[in-house]
Amino acid sequence: MKDQEMNMDNTNGFDINTDENQRGTTHLNEPVAEESELEKLKGELAEEKDKFIRKVAEFDNYKRRTAKERIELIQTAGKDVITEMLDVLDDCDRAQKQIEASDDAENIKEGVLLVFNKLRNKLQARGVKPMVTINEEFNPDLHEAVTEIPAPTEDLKGKVVDEIMKGYYMNDKIIRHAKVVVGK
Repeated sequence: MKDQEMNMDNTNGFDINTDENQRGTTHLNEPVAEESELEKLKGELAEEKDKFIRKVAEFDNYKRRTAKERIELIQTAGKDVITEMLDVLDDCDRAQKQIEASDDAENIKEGVLLVFNKLRNKLQARGVKPMVTINEEFNPDLHEAVTEIPAPTEDLKGKVVDEIMKGYYMNDKIIRHAKVVVGK
């Protein structure tokens, strides 16, 4: 019964959708302002999405380029060192010819020592220096103990007695650990 009364009120000219300041229902059909704001937000979203995609692509290109440069650097990093070592190799070849052609041991010895010194100087110029180990306290961070022997004197216990293979630093970073004999 109440439904019938409500229908009557609607049919009698009452419209429940009316605004007290406006007549009729025309004001309810004005979502134009909302649509333009929605379109504006969609446009901004599309613009930001495009910027994001471009940044991701730019970053991928940067990663590829730096990876390629790193590979090239690694491949050519040793070029200068090898070029310098070729000079020493040439000296070795000349020394070998002199050894084969001469019986003068003193001249041969002098020539070989010159080649060795040249090699050492080239390596030192590149930051390579030998590790001092004999009579030093054994340090597992620097030394690799090959064996232990009875210490010849009491003060050599726990110290490096002999060096099997030299250790080397390059720019104060260990590039090869020394293989040593430790006194016990």
